[in-house]
Amino acid sequence: GMQVLQPDAVTRATEFIPEIIEYVKKIIDNGFAYESNGSVYFDTIKFDDMPDHFYGKLVPEAFGDLKKLQEGEGELSIATERLNEKRSQSDFAVWKSSKPGEPSWDSPWGKGRPGWHIECSVMASSLLGESMDIHTGGYDLKFPHHDNELAQSEAYFGNDCWVRYFLHSGHLTISGCKMSKSLKNFITIKEALKQHTSRQIRLAFLLHSWKDTLDYSSQTMDIALYYEKLFTEFLLTAKDSIRDIPRTGREAHQKWTVEEHNLFSTFQQKQAGVHESLCDNIDTRSALENIRDLITSSNIYISSRKSKQLQCNRKVLANIMSYITKILKMFGANFGDFSSEFTSGDSALVNQDDVVMPYLRTLADFRENIRQQAIEIKAVPILKLCDSLRDDVLPALGVRLEDQEGLKAAIKLVDPAVIAKEKEIKQRMDEEKRKEKERKKQEQEALKAEREAAKRKPPSEMFKSMTDKYSKFDDKGIPTHDVDGKELSESQTKKVMKLYTAQEKKYNDYLKSVATS
Repeated sequence: GMQVLQPDAVTRATEFIPEIIEYVKKIIDNGFAYESNGSVYFDTIKFDDMPDHFYGKLVPEAFGDLKKLQEGEGELSIATERLNEKRSQSDFAVWKSSKPGEPSWDSPWGKGRPGWHIECSVMASSLLGESMDIHTGGYDLKFPHHDNELAQSEAYFGNDCWVRYFLHSGHLTISGCKMSKSLKNFITIKEALKQHTSRQIRLAFLLHSWKDTLDYSSQTMDIALYYEKLFTEFLLTAKDSIRDIPRTGREAHQKWTVEEHNLFSTFQQKQAGVHESLCDNIDTRSALENIRDLITSSNIYISSRKSKQLQCNRKVLANIMSYITKILKMFGANFGDFSSEFTSGDSALVNQDDVVMPYLRTLADFRENIRQQAIEIKAVPILKLCDSLRDDVLPALGVRLEDQEGLKAAIKLVDPAVIAKEKEIKQRMDEEKRKEKERKKQEQEALKAEREAAKRKPPSEMFKSMTDKYSKFDDKGIPTHDVDGKELSESQTKKVMKLYTAQEKKYNDYLKSVATS
């Protein structure tokens, strides 16, 4: 699945019928609802006239919009007989009388069923009480659904702040089109997970504002895949760069150089940037862009230290890794927990690296020694075996070995499935490059053959096939009239003579080459 946390409680409207009836009764007792022909309606005019209340808080201009009311209430509330039951056309049902064959429950007003909006108010109030901090939903539910929820709940509790903040999310489109079964572009979560992982889909969501429309397309997912690879590669590279540095003691706490000061300053700036982004209407996209910039600076730092054959500062990089994975985990895009692995000095903590890395380092060093000697004596078969160990054998076990000029090979533990996917993508790209190279080669050969064939054509024959351009020719085969029978102008004649002379030279050169051979 999408790795979504389970809710603390799941409510079902059919399990709350007694509570809904009591809720409606209290709204009537408070003077904001009335019974009519077995149904109960909310009195929007009376509610709005009260100094402490305001109907249509979210979309004030929709007050009295019968079209919106029809979309939200359905035929049961806007049919002629129903409109006659109401004091105002904008009143909405909190309890509806049921017709034969429709779901129904006994109530003080006869057999009926709850109105759409009242269900949400009652179930939410039963768990959250007289007010809540955040209420979410699609932006198309602002009116009438959420506005009606607010009105009836505030009428029940006698307050004016049942919800403090609404977060109305944007819709999802598929390749620019609204997702619908009729357009046959309806994609379920299960289907999406066959193409991408839950983490990749979640990153795509995080890279867009929650309040705007999200277009689910290959381009959208390509950006998410780029970010996933960026995060993964940085964590693996940073992890490898400090693996051999002790976690405690003098060597674990090196004196900072200008590079460490600069990186730590960037770290502080980007932490503040992430915080500001989340405070700015939960702007996850900007938050991830700050993390991306932090990774870029960290990669520059690591590359600089490696080029000088100097150790990286374990503490600085460990703190950066821990922070990044903490934020991503908070977003639900888990890349592993680096906090205990790199910042704790507890020797009792054992992880996968601690167990397998000594063996892998021994193997990598042995391979490098063999490889260097094979290079010296130009032992190609041995070099191929070294490459096979790196490219085929170890990746199948979840180990990525990366040769580094003048340094020990980098060792990265990666999910074998991820490595296999990367290999598949690389092979596909290599094949596409090969095909493109072959296509260009064929084009060049065809062009060369065409030019060779053109050389063999006598200049007197070169224009005679161009009947779509010329109609008359002189005794040398040079055009004198265009396709409409009009004599060529001086400039046109000059142009064809130039072409004729060039072809004459090519043809004479060809004849000389034939005579020589």
